Amino acid sequence: AMIKARPVAGDRAVGEAFVTALTPFIWRRNLDFAAIQDIHSIKRQINAHHGGATIAVAGHNVKLGRGGIREIEFFAQTQQLIWGGREPGLRQRATIKALGALTEAGRIDPQANEDMAEAYGFLRRVEHRLQMINDAQTHTLPQDDDGITALAVFLGYDHGDAFADDLLKRLTLVEHHYGDLFEEAPALSPVGNLVFTGTEDDPETLATLKSLGFADGAAVGAVVRGWHHGRHRAVRSTRARELLTELMPSLLGAFAGTANPDAALINFNEFLSHLPAGVQLFSLFHARPELLELVAEIMGSAPRLAERLSRNALLLDGVLSGDFRDPLPDADTLTAELDAVLDQAGDYEDLLDISRRWTHDREFQIGVQMLRGDGEADRLGATLADLADAVLRTLKPRVEDAFAETHGRLPGAGLAVVGLGNLGGREMTISSDLDLTFIYNMPAEAALSDGPKPLPALQYFSRLSQRLINSLTALTGEGRLYEIDMRLRPSGTAGPVASEIDSFLRYQREAAWTWEHLALTRARVIAGPDDLSRQILTGLRGILTRPRDAAKLLGGVAHMRRRIDAEHHMEIPWKTKYARGGLVDLEFIAEYLLLRHGHDHGDIFAANTIDAFERLGALGLISIDDTATLVDASRLMRRVRGMLRLTVDGAQVESHASVGLRAALARAGEAADFDSLRDKLLAAQASVRAIYARIIDDPAAELPGGD
Repeated sequence: AMIKARPVAGDRAVGEAFVTALTPFIWRRNLDFAAIQDIHSIKRQINAHHGGATIAVAGHNVKLGRGGIREIEFFAQTQQLIWGGREPGLRQRATIKALGALTEAGRIDPQANEDMAEAYGFLRRVEHRLQMINDAQTHTLPQDDDGITALAVFLGYDHGDAFADDLLKRLTLVEHHYGDLFEEAPALSPVGNLVFTGTEDDPETLATLKSLGFADGAAVGAVVRGWHHGRHRAVRSTRARELLTELMPSLLGAFAGTANPDAALINFNEFLSHLPAGVQLFSLFHARPELLELVAEIMGSAPRLAERLSRNALLLDGVLSGDFRDPLPDADTLTAELDAVLDQAGDYEDLLDISRRWTHDREFQIGVQMLRGDGEADRLGATLADLADAVLRTLKPRVEDAFAETHGRLPGAGLAVVGLGNLGGREMTISSDLDLTFIYNMPAEAALSDGPKPLPALQYFSRLSQRLINSLTALTGEGRLYEIDMRLRPSGTAGPVASEIDSFLRYQREAAWTWEHLALTRARVIAGPDDLSRQILTGLRGILTRPRDAAKLLGGVAHMRRRIDAEHHMEIPWKTKYARGGLVDLEFIAEYLLLRHGHDHGDIFAANTIDAFERLGALGLISIDDTATLVDASRLMRRVRGMLRLTVDGAQVESHASVGLRAALARAGEAADFDSLRDKLLAAQASVRAIYARIIDDPAAELPGGD
């Protein structure tokens, strides 16, 4: 009812404040599909009370009866309640405008909009004429033929039959659309005997579970009985257990369709154990059976994604969006989208929560696309980096504004965020942290900031940078955004959080180690004032393209790789980062060659490893065969690592990967099957090891003092 609320008299400001205060209660952030059943329950009560269970002409209630005005309003308002929390454009008071907005947003069919809107106008005209006859507040048509004929003439008809035909046509059409929305429950095809009452296993139920593909029917029965006995909070209400009982054949059928039904059910049980309530989720499954199939697939094939879902069931809301399986837009579009969403924040805490919800929704979307093989697998790492870019670009100015309320600003100064590592190279996985460094510039004449609590530049930008880090890492009710790694800043963990631009560049020229310059080949300015960004890029270009002692560079790179191998040595090919011939070797080859040839080829630098190899190959600095081998190996190992970071630890692949996950891995690695993928991975790593030895290890061993 409050969808239509508006102040009409008295203190309008108080009225507007009241309506605004109701916003989070009416327009909920999660999709409340339980509201469909609640509203339809109200409609059934109306039907029972007003005798409107059937469509008629004589004595029919055009407002509350079947196919009447209320059904049109409920049709629109329910969709508004479900989607309006995410789409403010749907928050229309007027029914016709609401139908139009729902159509424009793709939530209802244009034909349904046209039919409902026309019927609404027709029924309102009938209602008005009814009330004009005796100046009475009524919605009920006359009971006798004479009364119907008189009303028909009043409406412009020649006789009652023509009016009755037009009325029945519209009532039937409204009932049809309303029924499609509210009354069509998913088919729950019986799969056999499923009895989970009492404390003992039913033999026929065990046989049914076995026929479905469950290996341990007794264990499955024990878990399901626990649900029916209210073991978890989500199933303690009578309504939740009723819905669960209705869903049980579909639920078990969906798990049976996965590669590992038992594991899928156990993961789903863990998922349920974290839910505060189950009615909304079970209503959602009831309304959208395809969502149940997706959840079953996640539970059976992607344990890490299932764990994310267990911590935040609201991630499922995004699946219902029409573009869920479409590729995500570019960083600029994502930035604009998040910027618009954050404009709805009421305060700083709200800002943090909204940014987390939006980001987690998008990460979940990427994860599901990866699991299902949707879109281009090679694009997903870059998409995750675009997502992080959008978060940094939208949060930074808002954090700066909040900081300025206390400490003011430093006129003419600015702060830039520089991404390194996988963020800089746009090669992120679903659980990557962000390698960041913060750089600021400072006019010489500005001593203190101009706020109520002024700060000198070093302290100002150090605190501002820490505030931005906290905005990303703080654990709120919506979780955290990212883990932040600052070890690549000047002097590592011993250095200041933010570096002044001249000091930063001086450190890189005079004191930085070789490995720090290797890291700089992947640097990317993500957010900051244009003039400072240009200054940083120009300074970095000068550092990366300066002449280098070839022997010192080669020895430093080889020594650093040996240190990493001593600490993280891996013989497991699925640990694609540290396995010899894996991603670390690939990155070292690219970064070493970029630094070695940067002085002679200033345009060679690329933060992305594959782009770097292609540029090196195009200039003839590595052979065509080596280029192809390194690019293919990089692509293969990035794909496999991306899938593993989504699912299970690489060390557990052989022992813990389900049939479904093995198939997903093979698909990601473009292999015929899991065994073929393992062979392909081993061959790629052997080829990379050979190239690494030829380019770095063997020449380094010939240096004086080399080993």
